[in-house]
Amino acid sequence: MLTDPYGRVINYLRISLTDRCNLRCVYCMPQGGAKWLPRAQRLSNDEILRVVRSAARLGISKIRLTGGEPLVYPEILSLVREITTTPGITDLSLTTNATLLKNLAEPLVRAGLNRVNISLDTLDPDKFKRITRLGDFSLAWNGILAAEAAGLTPIKLNAVVVNGLNDDELVHLAHLTLEHPWHLRFIELMPIGNTDEWGAELPAEPSRYLSVQQMRTALSALNLQPDVAPAGNGPARTFRIPGARGTVGFISPLGEHFCQTCNRLRLTADGKLRACLFKTGEIDLRSAIRESQPLEPFIQESVLRKPAGHELWLQKMSVDSSRLMSQIGG
Repeated sequence: MLTDPYGRVINYLRISLTDRCNLRCVYCMPQGGAKWLPRAQRLSNDEILRVVRSAARLGISKIRLTGGEPLVYPEILSLVREITTTPGITDLSLTTNATLLKNLAEPLVRAGLNRVNISLDTLDPDKFKRITRLGDFSLAWNGILAAEAAGLTPIKLNAVVVNGLNDDELVHLAHLTLEHPWHLRFIELMPIGNTDEWGAELPAEPSRYLSVQQMRTALSALNLQPDVAPAGNGPARTFRIPGARGTVGFISPLGEHFCQTCNRLRLTADGKLRACLFKTGEIDLRSAIRESQPLEPFIQESVLRKPAGHELWLQKMSVDSSRLMSQIGG
């Protein structure tokens, strides 16, 4: 069992398979796009599996595959199959924008994937295009339906809320849970990676941030009631519209931070192990792998470095990081 200096049991590893993505969401990537990591700097399939097996031997039981967009990773199906047969791994999930999910949902289930989290910031096709810069809303929507039909449930939808961009859709998005057994989570905008100018007709800093308290005020007419969180709901605080089939949750790293319950490590697309999303200290697993060193001591060291929490509320919402969220793994 991995336990950090503050008594938290660490049993969850998020793995960014690739920094590449088929979309260019405004809060994730610069307007001109990102410079992709060279292939040699990213971990291979076998190298990722070596990390998973070492982590599992230490007590990691839950894996989430992220990106970039993990479905552009060419060996995604074989990787899922291998992870699900790793002793000690009991839960494997994936975060995706769903635009490639229609044709992959059933193969992923056959490979052993348990469930998906899907990014969906708007129900307006035109706004979807503005936010993602390249995206087609119908592809994402059909991907959600395909995931549900294939049994990748419970379906969790993640909406990053940006003041002046999609804050007017909170009620509309929450209403999805009336007809569908989906779990909609509103997420505060995090100050990582792309805090520069987003482009014409898009909100500028510092007006983009909307706190979870403001979100709840906007949803007050829905009479949200506290509810039991679905499996794998992580740090979300969960509610339900009376009579709804699904739930509404709030993930608030700034307004109501949840560091005291954090149970995770992150593996970046270039093989660095990170104990906190908001802290820049990393341990180089890629070099250790390629030098044939045992990985367990490096993983244990990362856990020992895990901070009590971030201090973004003291730093005026700025993060000293040259990395984009797609490189860290969201």
